[in-house]
Amino acid sequence: MMTGSAMIAKTLSLNSGFQAYRESGAGPTVVLLHGISSGASSWEPLASLLPGYRLLAWDAPGYGESQPLAEGEPTAADYAARLDAWLDALEIERCVLIGHSLGAMMACAYMALCPERLVGVILADPAQGYRNADDAKRDAVYHSRWPLLVKQGPEAYAEARAPRLLRDSASEADVARVRDGIKRLNVSGFAQANWMLANDALEGYVEREIPVPARVLCGDEDRITPPEDVQALATRLGLTYHSIPRAGHASYIDAPAAFAAAIDDFAGRLFTKKEEQ
Repeated sequence: MMTGSAMIAKTLSLNSGFQAYRESGAGPTVVLLHGISSGASSWEPLASLLPGYRLLAWDAPGYGESQPLAEGEPTAADYAARLDAWLDALEIERCVLIGHSLGAMMACAYMALCPERLVGVILADPAQGYRNADDAKRDAVYHSRWPLLVKQGPEAYAEARAPRLLRDSASEADVARVRDGIKRLNVSGFAQANWMLANDALEGYVEREIPVPARVLCGDEDRITPPEDVQALATRLGLTYHSIPRAGHASYIDAPAAFAAAIDDFAGRLFTKKEEQ
């Protein structure tokens, strides 16, 4: 398997807090939003596969060195506001936005907030949120991850959790990459993200017609956001669904070449069309 070249770790000081991210390449901008158990470094396998793009992968608020959100019980819109401030600081006028898992909820919130900055959006293995579930279910979702991190410690929690995010036959190198990301989780930021997952909903931000081109991707062996659920979401939203073969939930780690090809097919056409206008 081809591995990604290093993405450069960088930081910015924003009015809303210290923001960490990673960057590679040059060309049209693709912004990458990781999921609930991950971080910016998880996107490195894509760096060498998408050399014609400027890749910007953030550490979400409360992850890595990024300052947590001020809101104790944040919504996806709160993450979108920080995302907007970050892109403003980087002077990004237009980009393709890719949200993986919980990042897909943030991407939809940002699409509702600032569609004019987006050339297109990809929702990859999207988490859909539990805002419309009953109180007991929302409470169970909120307490399903971060208390285990506290109780077990990062090493044991990562050891148990990492394999579930990949396909059954995942390489040890890929499992190690996912495990390393989980080990670096900050409890406060992780708990905030859990709150958002339990108490917000992706479709709350796309109730009307989606304002920009969008596509849905999912690993065909995803055990966290099952393909049938994701395909049903794509149908409800009227979006094209694309399966990533031999990939679990962290589909861009399990199958980076296929994931990168899907990005290039989508983003390449949109950026070419934009240049022709």
